Amino acid sequence: MRIDIVTIFPQIFEPVLSSSMLGIARQKGAVEFFVHDLRDWTDDRHRTTDDYPFGGGNGMIMKPEPLFRAVRELAAADARAPYVLLTCPQGRRLDQRLVEDLAARDRLLVLCGRYEGVDERVRDVVDLEVSIGDYVLTGGELPALVIVDAVTRLQPGVLASPESAEEESFSWGLLEYPQYTRPASFEGRDVPQVLLSGDHKKIQQWRRLEAIRRTALRRPDLLRTADLTDEERAFAQRVIDEYRNERKEPDRG
Repeated sequence: MRIDIVTIFPQIFEPVLSSSMLGIARQKGAVEFFVHDLRDWTDDRHRTTDDYPFGGGNGMIMKPEPLFRAVRELAAADARAPYVLLTCPQGRRLDQRLVEDLAARDRLLVLCGRYEGVDERVRDVVDLEVSIGDYVLTGGELPALVIVDAVTRLQPGVLASPESAEEESFSWGLLEYPQYTRPASFEGRDVPQVLLSGDHKKIQQWRRLEAIRRTALRRPDLLRTADLTDEERAFAQRVIDEYRNERKEPDRG
């Protein structure tokens, strides 16, 4: 996979892209990262990338010309056509399903929004606007890194064990089950005996139920779309009912 990133702050990216799993993915050749300075596509001596909004208002707007030029030139730099993303608080919320869709593509081109946003015409060259949450950041660089990290770790050969990606939070549509390591007993807190039993079938059953339990308690909204059997849905509802009874919470449906 090739990932191009267009930003006015390219210095933010290299320390992250060369570290940890992203650095390993790059060394293995699983992903190619190219970070570009948007100012390279300006045509004035001040290398201007923003201007005042028509109609007045606070803040600055990213100009269309540099972004159009960047997309067109970078699209021609590789035989693989890029899927163009714009980091934007108005975009589709990033979730694991979207990450998996993006990870299956050959090439991504990520445009990092800034200031009060981009000129509306820039959306004509964007395939998808992506948000990482309902809050405001100073720019799109951190969301771009979140997208890159989530997508990169799903590339073949990046994770030591492909199964680990399948068992993590959200990959089942559920939060991940509790995890333990040595020692088996710590300050009076013991690891569940089933995990020490060596019975892999029982361990898998326990992990599945604990994932459902944790999701029911922390993110019950995920249960609506999770792939559960009737028995598992009944179990989840019991967990929720017991929790409400303990807290004496009213049932709000």
